[in-house]
This record gives sequence, C-alpha cells and structure tokens, in this order.
Amino acid sequence: MRSPLRRTRRTPTAPHGGATAPRDGARLAGAAFASALLLAGCSSGGTGAGSAGRPVAAPAQDVLLQAAAVPGPDPFTASTVRNTVRPSTPPGASEGRQARELDGATPGLYGGTRAVGSCDVERQVSLLTGDAKKARAFAEASGVPEAGVAAWLRGLTPVVLRVDARVTAHGYRGGRAEAHQAVLESGTAVLVDQYGSPRVRCAGGNPLRAPGADRGGVYVGVPWDAFDPDHVVVVRPTGAVVASLVIVNATDRTWIERRTGSDGEEDRKPAVEPSCDPDACTLDGSGTPDPDGSG
Repeated sequence: MRSPLRRTRRTPTAPHGGATAPRDGARLAGAAFASALLLAGCSSGGTGAGSAGRPVAAPAQDVLLQAAAVPGPDPFTASTVRNTVRPSTPPGASEGRQARELDGATPGLYGGTRAVGSCDVERQVSLLTGDAKKARAFAEASGVPEAGVAAWLRGLTPVVLRVDARVTAHGYRGGRAEAHQAVLESGTAVLVDQYGSPRVRCAGGNPLRAPGADRGGVYVGVPWDAFDPDHVVVVRPTGAVVASLVIVNATDRTWIERRTGSDGEEDRKPAVEPSCDPDACTLDGSGTPDPDGSG
C-alpha cells in the first residue's frame, strides 16, 4: 500500500481564472478531514463580494481518493458489492491537467461479469428502505422522491468502473447527506442510470452526482498504485436515454451488451461489436472506442 498523499495544492482546471490562495498544508487527520467534508457539503458555488465590493474566490474543495473495496467515511449502508472478477483497465489516453470527459455510453467505460450484477440491488433496497431517516437523506441527495427510492434503485444498472472517475459523493452523518468531491478507483462497483452516469457507490451505498467545478483543492486519502491525476475521467451523461451499455466481460475479456435497468440476466453478445479488442481500446470520449490508440 502506498503512503498517504501529501496535502499539496492542485491547479484548478475550471475556466474561472487563476489559482486560488494557498491553504494550510497540514497533514490529513480524522477531525480535519471531517471538517473539510462539512465545508464541501455546505459551500455554495460562484463568487461573493468582499467588504470593498471586490469578487471573492469560492473556497477550494478537497478531493477524497476512494479505493474500490473500502466503504470509506460515513457510508450510508453496508457494502452490497458482489464478489465478481475485477475488470482490466483500458490504456491511458493523452495526458492533460483538465479531467477528460467520457460519454456515459462509451463502450468499455464499464465492465462486469456476464449474467452477474456487480451490486446486490435488492439488498441495497432493503438496507435503505429499512431506515426511514437514511432513506430520506438518500432520496434528497439523489434527487428522487423518498417514496420512489426502491423503484429508482431497481431501475439502475450494476457495473464496474474501468477508469478512475471524479464524482460528487455523499456521506451519511448526523441524519443528513453531506456532499464531498471524490475520485473513485477503477474497479469500483457502481449503479448507473439510463444516461450512463454513476449514481450509487455500492461499497458504502453512497449517492453519487456529477462532480463540481475544480476549485484547486488537494487530494486527500491513500492513493492506489495506478492513480494518476492526469488520467482521471468525468463521466458525461448521454443526451438521451440509452437502452443498453456495451461493457467488458472481466472473465474472458470479451464484449457484453447489458440492458439498462437489468441485473445482467439479459446479457448478450452485441449485435455490432466495437472494432477493437477490449484490452486494446483507448477510450476517446466520443461514444466509440478508438482502435488505433490515438485517443
């Protein structure tokens, strides 16, 4: 295991201007991190005005590195991850300081095991609906009606990330959902919606939303061996509902077509397969794999 990351400044990548002022460089500690998450959850976007009427930059937000199999801080529920084979990671694309965006329907963005969902959806439903306070907080964080949590979860698709992905995650603390920025490790089991967006992290039952703007915070937590800030991906929802996702079979490295909203029981070979081998495709963000590796 690698040692924890130092709290070093990251240059913001959002197109709002230059880097923000330095913050305290203290090492990560439990109390300090809890405070950071609270600030992340409560901070509002945009800029304010100082006493002299000059714009004030929005505060930086730290980004938690969440390893695939670890529940992480403030889980909503126990893990509902099934013991499936971990998928391979696709070749790295061109480097750059700004996180790449990949369409949620990009073939090979996700993986899984044929006819087996990466998460136990029914157990996730049971764990949440059995606790009214948690169900309420989960529904609020997910943007769904409290009474519709079970049906909404059953409409999601269990898959496994094949990239490190930036998200807004939510922890459960004091009866409320607290938002924080996070990077999920490749190999993380998630439930995705019909637009290909990750919506639940199954290791802790955490609601997921699109990431906030990069405000130049620091990475906190323990990095995994393959972590590279230049290869972090943001999943962009598709413009319309997709009927299925083309994912990589982690068992034999072949393509699978998985109907969205299914648990894998209807998995089949795609009628038209991508033109490259799953382990050789470079994800290019256009919705189709790039067979020549040019990104």
